[in-house]
Amino acid sequence: MQAETIQTQDPAALNLARAEARLPRWMLVVTIVAVLATGATKGLPFALGLSLGSALAILNYFWLHQAVEALMHSGQARVPRGVLAKVIVRYPAAILVLYFLYKSGWFSFSAILTGLFVPVAGILIEGLIQIFTGWRTD
Repeated sequence: MQAETIQTQDPAALNLARAEARLPRWMLVVTIVAVLATGATKGLPFALGLSLGSALAILNYFWLHQAVEALMHSGQARVPRGVLAKVIVRYPAAILVLYFLYKSGWFSFSAILTGLFVPVAGILIEGLIQIFTGWRTD
């Protein structure tokens, strides 16, 4: 849900839509900063593993977001097939990819696992923004 598509004048809903729109940007910023920092300190293989883990995590976030949006706005008794497929395939696909990457040894597995926490970092940054914005407006 984008801030521009809000039909209500409710400030809380508008603020939530803006925060929701900023979240992918925070995840991208965290990924870029982390990849550059680890590339300079730990080397290219670790940075590549971190970027791969981040990409998997961000893709997972978008799929989850699409599924929740579709479920909330479908108004139907049946869930659309594409959404259902993403929900069912998400974790098995991620586990298979992670297992393959672990066995292949092409990337640092600890870097990939670290990259999976990028959405958490984005949520923490957005949470801090919400806290400071709330203090500033009170």
